[in-house]
Amino acid sequence: MNRYCLALDLVNDPQLIKEYEVMHEQVWPEIEASIKDSGIVAMEIYRTGNRLFMIMEVNDAFSFDQKAAADAENEKVQEWEQLMWKYQQAIPGAKPGEKWMMMNRIFELKA
Repeated sequence: MNRYCLALDLVNDPQLIKEYEVMHEQVWPEIEASIKDSGIVAMEIYRTGNRLFMIMEVNDAFSFDQKAAADAENEKVQEWEQLMWKYQQAIPGAKPGEKWMMMNRIFELKA
């Protein structure tokens, strides 16, 4: 099992941030299914201010490229992603259209 950490910013507007959190209390079933079907076995999103931090644990079959290809073919995922851009904005250094940015681990405490 692998773990990935990613970051994304929200538009810095308290009302939009609240709406975004409400949307994630009731994620569409098709979105949850697409996440699970891709090999993501656990996902958490945390927020501080307008910065989001996502932790994903994936099985050995997971591939970012395969997930992106499946998402591109899934109308409901595309609808969700379009809606999310109302709330999201790329973090500094992101390429145009790029959302979640992979983070590099810089420290690990071992037992």
